[in-house]
Amino acid sequence: MNWASFTTAEPGLAAITEERFGAFRHHVLATVRQDGSPRTSGLEVRFTHGELWLGMMPGSLKALDLRRDPRFTLQANPGDGTEMAGGDVRIGGWAYEVEDGEAKAAYVKEVEPPQPFHLFRTELTEVVRTYVEDENHLVVQVWKPGEPVRTLKRT
Repeated sequence: MNWASFTTAEPGLAAITEERFGAFRHHVLATVRQDGSPRTSGLEVRFTHGELWLGMMPGSLKALDLRRDPRFTLQANPGDGTEMAGGDVRIGGWAYEVEDGEAKAAYVKEVEPPQPFHLFRTELTEVVRTYVEDENHLVVQVWKPGEPVRTLKRT
C-alpha cells in the first residue's frame, strides 16, 4: 500500500504522521545490512505525488542495503528536549528504487535534489504512533494494511 492509499484508509493517522515528519528535516532510517544486522542512517523524506519518497546520495550504504533487501523502518525525529509534540511516529515497509521515468522526473522537478542520487518509492507495512495522554496513559496506535488502526492504552 502506498502513501496515498494509507491516507485514504486512515486520514487522521496519516495527517499526524506527515506533521511529525514535517516538523524536522532529518529523520532516522533503519535498513538491513548484508550480514542481517540493522543499520541506522540519517535521511530526509518527502511526501509528494501520493508517495513517501526516500532520496539518498549515490552509492550510500543505506541505498545499497535497500537494493539488496527492501525492508526498512523510518523513525521521525523526536526533536529537542523531552516533549514530543504529536508523539513518536515510525513507518515500516518496503522501498523500491525508481531509476528513470515520469515519477523520477516529477520528483526532480519538485525537489531539485543534488545529482546524481538514488530515489526509492515505498510500500507501507506498518505505521505506529506512540504518545502520552493525560500524563498517565501511554497510547500506542498501530496500523497495518487491510486492518483498522488498533489502539492500546497502558497506565
